Amino acid sequence: MEKKAGVSFYLFLIVFVFVIMFPFLWVFLSSFKPPTELYGSQAFNWIADHPTLNNYVSVFVDYPFLNYLKNSFIIAASTTIISVLFASFAAYALARLRFRGKSVILGLTLSVTMFPQISTLSPIYIILMHLGLTNSYTGLIIPYITITLPLSIWILVTFFRKIPQELEESAKMDGATLMQTYRKIIFPLAVPGIFTTAILAFIAAWNEYLFALTINTDEAYKTVPVGISMFSGQYSVPWGEICAATVVVTVPLVILVLIFQRRIVSGLTSGSVKE
Repeated sequence: MEKKAGVSFYLFLIVFVFVIMFPFLWVFLSSFKPPTELYGSQAFNWIADHPTLNNYVSVFVDYPFLNYLKNSFIIAASTTIISVLFASFAAYALARLRFRGKSVILGLTLSVTMFPQISTLSPIYIILMHLGLTNSYTGLIIPYITITLPLSIWILVTFFRKIPQELEESAKMDGATLMQTYRKIIFPLAVPGIFTTAILAFIAAWNEYLFALTINTDEAYKTVPVGISMFSGQYSVPWGEICAATVVVTVPLVILVLIFQRRIVSGLTSGSVKE
């Protein structure tokens, strides 16, 4: 009976993973199909009859895709660094320091993420336009921080609360200041949570579309999501190039998550045992 239950569980797990991965798998296989096999009855074939790399070549030759990648990386990386830096200090204060209104501040921080982006787009655009920050990296980094910072604070507060408070009390008894305690004791233990937060912030900034479409209209400052959406022509949609570009953008994120996942697990296991 237990053996049948185990087999059923693994079968369910395989089906579940297949359903989750199906869209990306279909896009990945379609990226190798020539245009003639993307339409009609051949579009439903899993494997292309005449696989080709022309779609990937076209993405980099016929479109300024490298520039899109560069813009997205600069903006997403800058947003992540600034958000995680400020969020780590704010989260530590909310998790450890005693003052009135902590729960209110934390609730307000979380409520910021509940506003739909379209409701804040117009005022943010007007402010950036008057400041002369449209069509620039800074013009996207600022609104992206408003998206990623509240989320980063919320995640890190939860993580800081799990760190034993006895460690801070011991450091205080040894004469360490609050900043020294944070830098030498709390921060090293919080590295797994900071990595997790950085991944989520980076992905959120990397995939954002609405602000990027509205604020940066110059071709030189367009990001990957906006650039891919501009592949479509007036009379045709180059699905092969769109699929290839999607794969190129998604694979580095998957690799990034897998790399950091190892460090997160390693950090959690090494910091979880108190000697």
